Amino acid sequence: MFNQLSALPADPILGLLTQYRQDPSEHKVDLGVGVYKDEAGHTPVLSCVKKAEQQRVNQEQSKVYIGPTGSPLFNQRITELSFGQSHSALLADRVRTVSTPGGTGALRVAADLIKQSNPDATIWVSDPTWANHTGLFEAAGLTVKTYPYYDYETKTLKFEQMVDKLKTIPSTDVVLFHACCHNPSGMDLTSDQWDIIVAATQQQGFTPLIDMAYQGFGEGIDEDAYGVRKMAANVDNMLLCASCSKNFGLYRERIGACSIVAKNAATANIALSVMLYVIRCNYSMPPAHGAALVETILDSSELTQEWHRELKVMRDRINGNRALLVNKLKQNGVERDFGFIAKQKGMFSFLGITPQQVAELQQRYSVYMVDSSRISIAGIAPTNIEYLANSIAKVL
Repeated sequence: MFNQLSALPADPILGLLTQYRQDPSEHKVDLGVGVYKDEAGHTPVLSCVKKAEQQRVNQEQSKVYIGPTGSPLFNQRITELSFGQSHSALLADRVRTVSTPGGTGALRVAADLIKQSNPDATIWVSDPTWANHTGLFEAAGLTVKTYPYYDYETKTLKFEQMVDKLKTIPSTDVVLFHACCHNPSGMDLTSDQWDIIVAATQQQGFTPLIDMAYQGFGEGIDEDAYGVRKMAANVDNMLLCASCSKNFGLYRERIGACSIVAKNAATANIALSVMLYVIRCNYSMPPAHGAALVETILDSSELTQEWHRELKVMRDRINGNRALLVNKLKQNGVERDFGFIAKQKGMFSFLGITPQQVAELQQRYSVYMVDSSRISIAGIAPTNIEYLANSIAKVL
């Protein structure tokens, strides 16, 4: 069987990480991997997470299965975090949420549910989108197409083209939106643009699938969920995939959530039963540890406040890095306007240089980024910004 296989290319970001680690340069800069780093280049465990872990060690009594839906308390708290405690969809009992192995697990559960609901559905993703979206949906047997989103030339949204395309998508299809901190462009929809998108969704009747991997990393917990909450209040059917990897720093714990919003409680229950079948066929039961940490934090006013403070530190550092890079490039004599970077949100941005310039940065200056020039903003630090800006200036 295996003798007939052909090797597939390695994930470009993971391959880049390997090259970075093997580089002996003392000036090397990693702008590839999308994880938060502090000024020392370390990805720390949040203080609130440490306290929640200690409580779990003291209180956990069993390692028995927690059931395919996961922890009821986690599901409740993450749903309230995503939608808001008094959202009309929650008050109408239209939402059902399950725990999943990370945000990627949530997306695969959503994809398999879509396949069960309509095997012929096409799922539309933004151009560009997170690199794993297409492979994940195709692996579930779905057809994937793109709608216009980011203009590489003007560094702005192709918003009118996006809306025009959405108004051609049939009700049988699914459209994926990024809730905030668009990966990989950093270009987010404004509240007014979300209102227009929601209206187009209502008009066409397709099912929105919103991927919210970075809630709290853009402008704030509530601000980043504007599109999610607006959409859920105005459509009959919706899917939401959430991740706790970034905003809680729980990357390796693999905890996320998939929520169904249905027309009414009865329909939501039917959809949940199909989702549970999908889960049983995929991984049977979700992991418990990460969910226990999140629910402990969100169920404690003291730990929640501490989490908000720590989340703000991460958000402010990323936004500060954006402005810092723009200013340092100017100081190093770069005439090209990079001001768009400071206007974007979240972990990522396209630098807007050529693949040849990307290769030169890596080969001559040990500055690592993917060929598209997408950079991880968290990789910038006071200790490397002068070298980074100077290296970019030389390549330009």
